[in-house]
Amino acid sequence: MFDVISRYKINDVYISDINRELIQTYIAIRDNFRELVVYLKSLETMYLSANDDVRKEFYYKSRERFNILKSISSESIEIAALFIFLNRTCFNGLYRVNSHGAFNVPQGSYKNPTICDEHNLLTVSEKLCGVKIICADYMESCDFIDGNTFVYFDPPYRPLTVTANFTSYAENNFGDKEQIELAYFINEMSKRGAYILASNSDPKNTDENDDFFDRLYAQHNITRINASRAINSVGSSRGRINELLICNV
Repeated sequence: MFDVISRYKINDVYISDINRELIQTYIAIRDNFRELVVYLKSLETMYLSANDDVRKEFYYKSRERFNILKSISSESIEIAALFIFLNRTCFNGLYRVNSHGAFNVPQGSYKNPTICDEHNLLTVSEKLCGVKIICADYMESCDFIDGNTFVYFDPPYRPLTVTANFTSYAENNFGDKEQIELAYFINEMSKRGAYILASNSDPKNTDENDDFFDRLYAQHNITRINASRAINSVGSSRGRINELLICNV
């Protein structure tokens, strides 16, 4: 989205996600940039000035506080600041929750992480002006989409192996049933004349006979691209891997 709106003049922009805290963070960056920066700079100063033991204690207390705010559906600047802080200091910038919806990623090993990138946050804030930011399931975008709409779908990727399925982005899982429902929705939006692009993992990376997406999106164009995977528990397993781009043109 940021690339598209930086290159072209777009009349109406709609983005949505089911992660409430992510959406609250984008809204805070758009509407309360200055207040958010003050909060982030405070977190950055406290964290970077501490030794390793104090940093560790600070991280896990911040994670606990974030989960408390999540549980009460807080919409404060604090939760947006903690979301960014945890993203910048947790292991590999990973977002993962347990079965109760609590963020449970351990602390990362960073010597001097950038927690408050004020210039970037200001640029993001300016780009988000006029953007409709919604916390919702993708199906709720139905009323926005018509024949003049370009839509990009970025669902939770289908795990390539059983052991790869170690994260949950939200309390509700996104399995094959949900992938099929998404494909049906994409087909319906395509019939409206919308320009569709979707991405997902390529099952053939691990099983050349796995035609799940090839069958599911047989009526669309499927391109396999070489992409980088930065997250893996085994460092040697990180690197280039095929992913799918699915489009209707």
